[in-house]
Amino acid sequence: MRTNGVNHLALVCRDMAETCRFYTEVLDMPLVKTVALPDGGQHFFFDCGGGSLLAFFWWENAPPAAPGVASVEHFPTKPMTAVGSMNHVAFNVDEAVLEDYLARLVAAGVPATPVVVNHDDSPMGAAREKHPGVFVRSVYFTDPNGIMMEFAALTRTFTPNDVRHAPAAATAPCLERTA
Repeated sequence: MRTNGVNHLALVCRDMAETCRFYTEVLDMPLVKTVALPDGGQHFFFDCGGGSLLAFFWWENAPPAAPGVASVEHFPTKPMTAVGSMNHVAFNVDEAVLEDYLARLVAAGVPATPVVVNHDDSPMGAAREKHPGVFVRSVYFTDPNGIMMEFAALTRTFTPNDVRHAPAAATAPCLERTA
């Protein structure tokens, strides 16, 4: 099976008006579709670029957030989430805009990493400075619902040498790719 990318990712928010303000005014993602659900809920879609959408459901009686279970409790100290949960959403951006986007998030009062994170293959998984081994640079932040987000900029093309770890408690055939 071959897909053409992600159509939309559907999340749940605590307040649709607050969520709309954040995604349209802070992240500049146009609201492109709204749906009133038969049970009184709402389902809204935001254009996050590249032909993909980010959608939110809202129900007045939705269960409360569960940080540390269904969402990240605190990044980077407590990034683990439960099986079947969503850890975070990463938006692809150009590397040249990362510093500016971080400054805009901070100016808007959005909780964010204090610096751009340089992900590499070191034991810590990140470096203070950008170097040839850095494969992605990121800014992490949370939306008003406590959902962890990321602006991510790949710094190089992945090669077969980037797939060098066997999956834990799984079989190796998933590493074999078919053209």
